[in-house]
Order: sequence, then C-alpha cells, then structure tokens
Amino acid sequence: MVSLDMSNSTAPTASPRPEIGTVTLWELFRALREGWRDFLRAPVYGVFFSAFYVLCGAGLTFWGAGTFTWTLVLALGFPIFAPFAAVGLYEVSRRLEAEEPLGWGSVLSVVWAERGRQLPWIGALLVIIVLFWSFFAHMSLALFLGNMQLINVTTSWEVFLSPNGMALIAFEVAVGGAVALLTFAITVVSMPLLLDREIDFMTAMAISVRTVLRNRAVMLLWAGMIALLLLLAMVPMFLGLFLALPVLGHATWHIYRRALFTPM
Repeated sequence: MVSLDMSNSTAPTASPRPEIGTVTLWELFRALREGWRDFLRAPVYGVFFSAFYVLCGAGLTFWGAGTFTWTLVLALGFPIFAPFAAVGLYEVSRRLEAEEPLGWGSVLSVVWAERGRQLPWIGALLVIIVLFWSFFAHMSLALFLGNMQLINVTTSWEVFLSPNGMALIAFEVAVGGAVALLTFAITVVSMPLLLDREIDFMTAMAISVRTVLRNRAVMLLWAGMIALLLLLAMVPMFLGLFLALPVLGHATWHIYRRALFTPM
C-alpha cells in the first residue's frame, strides 16, 4: 500500500493575528513624512504605480464619458486592479524599511504573486461597492428628480439648484460619505496586512475595521486628509495624483506598521 499524504507541505503557514495598537496624531504626521521620504528615495516606482490611477481617472472622465462600454470597462476594471497598484507602493516601502534592495523584477514579482493570494477578494468586494454606488446614484436621481432625470444634467446645471436638486446632492453626499468611510475602514489596514502576512481577507478586513474604531479620531483625520489631498491633486488634469498617490500609499504602509504589532 502506498499512503498518500494529502497535506500540502508547500502551503504557507498562517501568520499569528496581530494586536491592534494606538496611533497618535504625532505618529500620523510622522507616517506622512516618511511617505514623502519613501517617494523621494524611489520616485520612479511611485510614478509608475500611480500612473494606473491617473490613466483610469482620465479615461473615465474624457474617454469613457458618454460611452457605456468604456465606462463599464474602466469602472469595473479599476477596483479589480487598483489594490495591486497599491501593493506595489507598500512593497517599495517595506523594502526601504527593511533595507532590502529595490529592483523592478523583485517588486513586480511580489505584485504578480498577489493574484494567487487573498488580495483579489478585496478587488472583488470593491467591484460590488462600485456596482452598488452606480445603482444607488441612478436610483436617487430618479427618486428626487422624477422626469427631470431625462435632462442632460452635465449641461443643465440649473436642475441642481432646484429644491429637489439640492436635496439630491445632500442625500448623495451623505450616503456617498458613508460608503467611502466603510471602504476606507475595510481597506486602510487590510491591504498592507495581506501583503505582509499570511492571513485571510475576511480576518484582515475585520482587523482593519477594529483598528479604525480603536483609533477613530486619528483615522477619521487620515481619511479626511486622503480625500482632501486627492481632490486637490485631481484639479490639474489628474497630474497631481502622480505626487499625492505615492506619498499617501507609502504613508499608509507606515501607519499600518504603527497600528498593528505581533504579540510576543
């Protein structure tokens, strides 16, 4: 008889669950400063990985506008592949922190390897959030504006100055803010955690949410800073994202390193 060992000896061993620490306001600004430092030490990588976001944003605005097929492709493709671009920035910061050599082959191989780990599940969840928001936006437009939704709102801005239009704006801002905050809470720590350790994505998201709840004041400030900096960066034809995105991505890695630690 030949016994078959059904265990996979090459399967990665699950990492111990990290403990959640406290992130102070000083550590938040220090992480932002370290994110700027990482960008200056490896600017080519920052520009390369942020180019994905810039091209998708420009495509949705200029190329996909009015074209259903391209709008759908870009809107659904963006949340699937965006986490991989973010992981590239985290990997650069991880290597700089550990004083490991940087190289395109080593960094991109790590990003490529993530396709077989837990990160794609985060991308799938982001697709669901995008689809929900698209459905909600169309539903709320019909709910508040009624027959006026047939007007081309991109040229008829006066419709938003009506009472129903202003109520629509307030409603979508409130719900959109809640969706954005939820997305932030489940990803801010989970994505660098998935890169750094062998852990399932559901556990990683739960840890991320608990981290935000434990450090709610600092994390809310960080979410607001991200929103403000990205908004300002998008003004000059999305070009400011080439600077803002890598700095924020590198800083997120350093916040993750301060927020979680392995118990002794």
